[in-house]
Amino acid sequence: MIDKVVASADDAVADIPDGASLAVGGFGLCGIPVALIDALHRAGTSGLETVSNNCGVDDWGLGILLRDGRIRRTISSYVGENKEFARQYLAGELEVVLTPQGTLAEKLRAGGAGIPAFYTKAGVGTQVSDGGLPQKYDADGGIAIASAAKEVRSFGGVDYVLEESLTPDYGLVHAWKGDRHGNLVFHATAMNFNPLCAMAGRITIAEVEELVEPGELDPGHIHTPGIFVQRVVLASGGEKRIEKRTVALAAPAAAGGNPAGSDQQAGA
Repeated sequence: MIDKVVASADDAVADIPDGASLAVGGFGLCGIPVALIDALHRAGTSGLETVSNNCGVDDWGLGILLRDGRIRRTISSYVGENKEFARQYLAGELEVVLTPQGTLAEKLRAGGAGIPAFYTKAGVGTQVSDGGLPQKYDADGGIAIASAAKEVRSFGGVDYVLEESLTPDYGLVHAWKGDRHGNLVFHATAMNFNPLCAMAGRITIAEVEELVEPGELDPGHIHTPGIFVQRVVLASGGEKRIEKRTVALAAPAAAGGNPAGSDQQAGA
């Protein structure tokens, strides 16, 4: 079996060219391949198309690539936590293909499974199927690119819209554990999109918190087999952010005072 471990995140992404398409794992700020994204940022790679549930926040994750104008197009489900994302989209600097979350997940899974397209009820009767959803604005606020109408068929008396699968050039994922052969284990919420991105990428690069030797992972607990992974890099000790943090209210203080701990904090 091939030892797929590379020395550093910088080495792992060194051949990703300008204009490449990337499937990037993570859900919110959980399970984001931050080490690989940071390395790509250091490399100066630009003109990227990203496929990701969300696009990070203003100063972390994919947000740092977005901030510096490195992303030209993104296919995403939820983009509400990034002000710079909204600014670029409305200013006509960024093309955005908004996709229902379950549909996005299936587009990636189907791509990895070799299924070119599938039918789903999600989006039927909306601009998702009918077309006209603004994907890019011009400098004057007009619609420069709008989504095209998609095929709709009826099965059992119910309408379904045809969605094409996704097979980006690269998959960037974050795993809890991985071995030298590329077998991966994800933890908790990081399971949501990382395994799908790992399947879909033509070349998948996995950063792992813990690198183990072949045979140490229980075969029954492996979430993504090494056949889908081409490179593995150890990235332990990275920062794990909380997207939003709410501090519980303490018991009210004496009459006329403010309750202790009543502030709410928004994490990055």
